Amino acid sequence: MTTPQRTPFYQSHLDADGKMVDFSGWELPINYGSQIDEHEAVRTDAGMFDVSHMVVTDVVGAQAKAWLQKLLANDVAKLKTVGKALYSGMLNEQGGIIDDLIVYRMNEDETDYRIVSNAATRDKDLAQFNQVAKGFDVTIKERPELAMLAVQGPKAIEKLKQAKPHWSDSLDNLQPFVGADLTELEGADWFVARTGYTGEDGVEIILHGDHAAEFFALLKEHGVKPAGLGARDTLRMEAGMNLYGHDMNEETSPYECGMAWTLALKDNRDFIGREALVAKRKGTKDNGTAMKQVGLVLEERGVLREGMDVLITSGDATKPLTGIITSGTFSPTLKHSIAIARVPADVTEADSVQVDLRGKGKFVPLRVVKLPFVRNGQKQFD
Repeated sequence: MTTPQRTPFYQSHLDADGKMVDFSGWELPINYGSQIDEHEAVRTDAGMFDVSHMVVTDVVGAQAKAWLQKLLANDVAKLKTVGKALYSGMLNEQGGIIDDLIVYRMNEDETDYRIVSNAATRDKDLAQFNQVAKGFDVTIKERPELAMLAVQGPKAIEKLKQAKPHWSDSLDNLQPFVGADLTELEGADWFVARTGYTGEDGVEIILHGDHAAEFFALLKEHGVKPAGLGARDTLRMEAGMNLYGHDMNEETSPYECGMAWTLALKDNRDFIGREALVAKRKGTKDNGTAMKQVGLVLEERGVLREGMDVLITSGDATKPLTGIITSGTFSPTLKHSIAIARVPADVTEADSVQVDLRGKGKFVPLRVVKLPFVRNGQKQFD
């Protein structure tokens, strides 16, 4: 049995009474006593998550941009300025998703980029990076010495500026999905980006692991509440954000999991998976097998769970349609259960949709809604 790895914040979690669990081979806190309190702190105030398990990879070289344009379904040519971030799928030749990731442009010459990708897919991601790099003038370097902390919530920026007053100008000028190098303010390896996984304002900060415990303690002193994996999941669910291995995988195309907007198909750029995507999209339109992602709401008691079959009972009764829940949970903000599901593409919000909640043949009705469920603390559907 492999011993889980520990992030530079491990002792900080123990000191804050974190309940530690194994997550993708890492020992991380599921909560610090109350998942609900941590969720509410991020929705109404400010919370912080240790995301140091995520993989930071720096990519440098004369052909770094060309390599990324081959590797990713989205186009890094969209990164017009230093610090700008791009969300993209990395696909296999069949158009399935190897991983979803964020890439940052790190210099003016377009020869230096940073990728942040998922911990659970580390090995296959790095294998794909290196396989595609063959023939390109590019150097790929993983940065395991770095730590990463997400500070999220409507008061996240305010409290971060109280903790780090000399960051105020940088934070005030930081636009959504843009990062900034903090080397001149803090020293080497400090980087902040206005990104997150909660549907709230906030930032993600990369720093050397040697500074992790001190930084965690400083933020805690300024009222930023430690939050664990449990709250991270309910927050991302309310925000309608995918979790790799649940809402998408290598058998899922971007069309099927709400990621079509990340596909840069208008030019002739030859990226991995392009041909399969084009063929798949045309084929599913022709034969009626296209699937899409929707939100589901259960307004009576009970909790929707991943793997539950969804029955669409309206329309042609001789051709019953089914979908599947890919993520489900109780929503602390909405006070009822919600789910992300994959259903036939012609399903609408007017359709009658049901689920066998307890597996006993007793179906209960669900509402179909557009994602997200919650954004900036506010319910997003009527």
